[in-house]
Amino acid sequence: MPDNLPELRDIHLPTEGVSAFPPAYGWYVILVTLIVLLLLVRLFLYLRLKSKKRYAMRLINAFPSDNIEAAAQMSLILRRICVLKYKNAAALFGDKWIDFLNSHTKKKISPQAAALLNDAPYISRNSNKFKSQDVAELRKFCIEWIGENL
Repeated sequence: MPDNLPELRDIHLPTEGVSAFPPAYGWYVILVTLIVLLLLVRLFLYLRLKSKKRYAMRLINAFPSDNIEAAAQMSLILRRICVLKYKNAAALFGDKWIDFLNSHTKKKISPQAAALLNDAPYISRNSNKFKSQDVAELRKFCIEWIGENL
């Protein structure tokens, strides 16, 4: 048997390690996919928030402006928004409710509109206690409040 050992050489390890850069194309695809997903989630959340605001504005504008029942519905819409956004404020009533609304907006509600907001759910439809101007003022306040808080 011939002696083959002189032809064998020692194993030489590489002097430098394998570099991680530049990364393979697959990592770029994963990174771009994650960024696109993040942007899509943010867009979805933004559109969902805007759709709530548009829905509330559409409800506010759907009521006739000279009707006491419209004021009661506006009060209900403000309550629904508070259930959504400010959980502890949904149980407020009277002056505390008005103070809460005023504390979350730049323009304060007028005293006539505040009285209408408090009393509207309990007033009969035939009552002449409030004017249509008060309902229009309340509508204006509700639109501004919803615009600032949703």
